[in-house]
Amino acid sequence: MPKAPEVFESPPPEPGHRLSQLIARLGGTLQGEDRLIQRVAALEDARADEISFVAHARYTKRLDECRAGALIVKPEFIPAAEQADRSLIVTPDPYLYFALLQQMLHPPQPLCADRHPSAVIGENPTIGIGTEIGPMVCIGDRVRIGARCRLMAGVVIGDDVIIGDDVVLYPRVTIYAGCVLGHRVRIHSGAIIGADGFGMAWDGQRWQRIPHTGGVVLHDDVDIGANTTIDRGALADTVIESGVHIDNLVQIAHNVHIGAHTAIAACAGVAGSARIGARCRIGGAAVIVGHLEIAEGTIISPGSLVPNSLREPGRYTGLYPLLPHREWQTSAVYTRQLGRLVDRIREIECAFEVLAAGLAKPTARELEGGPTNGMPH
Repeated sequence: MPKAPEVFESPPPEPGHRLSQLIARLGGTLQGEDRLIQRVAALEDARADEISFVAHARYTKRLDECRAGALIVKPEFIPAAEQADRSLIVTPDPYLYFALLQQMLHPPQPLCADRHPSAVIGENPTIGIGTEIGPMVCIGDRVRIGARCRLMAGVVIGDDVIIGDDVVLYPRVTIYAGCVLGHRVRIHSGAIIGADGFGMAWDGQRWQRIPHTGGVVLHDDVDIGANTTIDRGALADTVIESGVHIDNLVQIAHNVHIGAHTAIAACAGVAGSARIGARCRIGGAAVIVGHLEIAEGTIISPGSLVPNSLREPGRYTGLYPLLPHREWQTSAVYTRQLGRLVDRIREIECAFEVLAAGLAKPTARELEGGPTNGMPH
């Protein structure tokens, strides 16, 4: 009888990722050993089987205490980061590399293309292939939802809403009737899209509410943070263009238009009908007054008030510096006197000009060509 073939068990897959695998996917140059890396960790917490990154020169002073087995660094940080037992991935933008690495190591959870029995779905919906509908989701009439979307627990979608492909709505997101979401939009818990704007008219005794009949349009790849609100337009739509990222607890009022790839940090507020250009960066707690325009590429520092249009791109700051309270009080007193001080300085300047003109005026003897100091020519 022939011998039975020997059975060899294949070794289990190697846990983690080799640095060479990361570079094959994301680029960069390896300097040092091709280590096995388990995860990305903070610079101060990383261990020998973990990788971290250095995005700014101020962090290089921490490298002596860093125990990471590998670092992602800029070329100019190599001397500070080098150690005999440490590997480096060298790349022009370590922070971008970190972001792409995190996406690679932590892909979205696979969809469960199912509808929970507790979900309530209205009449005449269109729901794409592979879309997951979680517990207690409420979907209105004539709603159109694309493929591979994920609607988590407690999401509410009003009538006639249109949602593109690969959209993720986290628990308790509310989309009011008639709003439009593009592809790959992601909205975090508690956000409300399409509530009425703050519009009313005074009739002499009370406010008369103005029904808002516009909608909200979120273009592709928009990311909305938790508990952010974006109000619907009064007549036309409120529009958020592609690739915009809005942080938690941001208020976007009716008829605002935000250009592509703008980022707005937490607790900022944008009043009605403001137009913000593309690729702007709005710092946390900034306040933008309504009916103004902000140029493309503008940067607004955190806590700044923007009362007027900014038609030239640049960095703008409208924040009073933090001081000990007594110093702040003194500075506030001086600030209130600035108008009077400016007037006083102008008076002094005028008096100086008059005095200087009098000193420079030639005498009668000088005009006649005579001696000016009692001495003969």
